[in-house]
Amino acid sequence: MDAVQLQKTKLFRGLTDSEIAEALQVLEAHEKRYEKGETILNAGSATERMGLVLDGSVTIESNDAWGNRTIISHVERDQVFAETYALLENEPMLVDVTASEVSRVLFLRSGRIQGLTNSLRPWVLKYIANLLTISAHKNLILSGRSFHIAPKTIRGRVMAYLNSVSLQKNSREFDIPFDRQQLADYLNLERSALSKELGKMQRDGLISCRKNHFTIR
Repeated sequence: MDAVQLQKTKLFRGLTDSEIAEALQVLEAHEKRYEKGETILNAGSATERMGLVLDGSVTIESNDAWGNRTIISHVERDQVFAETYALLENEPMLVDVTASEVSRVLFLRSGRIQGLTNSLRPWVLKYIANLLTISAHKNLILSGRSFHIAPKTIRGRVMAYLNSVSLQKNSREFDIPFDRQQLADYLNLERSALSKELGKMQRDGLISCRKNHFTIR
């Protein structure tokens, strides 16, 4: 595992090479590769390990018994997933985690960190602080999605989402992490209705878009 890459992630930010090596050993780290569309974690199962995306990206999805899919979030390279479930360990997952593309994931048994809270090891405090920051950021993402799907109209949901991405990127021109079907699933819309509305918004001069590249006019 490349310590230089890990140091660039929010999870291992501030840790030295030797601290990262110790953390990986204590947290029983191991890597696994996934093909596009392959399931990484299943809803209904418990996990004692969180995942750190080393390459590729994954989606967090809610799939109900009637075949309906809702995308909760998109996890890109150097970001983590299932950290809450890993700390709780016996809590059944309510979501599925799926590889959006060919991906490489580093799994960490983060629940072990709870037994080290009184440890004098400097990396433990750094790791816990990083986890807290990540959790706070995840809360913002989830609350942001509630704003995106709150409008009753298709156009309202699209505009709410694109406006948020524009603010985050500090630009009126940007790429989004979803294809059309994924964006429809994220906004709780039918793909055909979404595509039709995007066409109308382009004709009305509100946006221009090609695949996942958007410009707000």
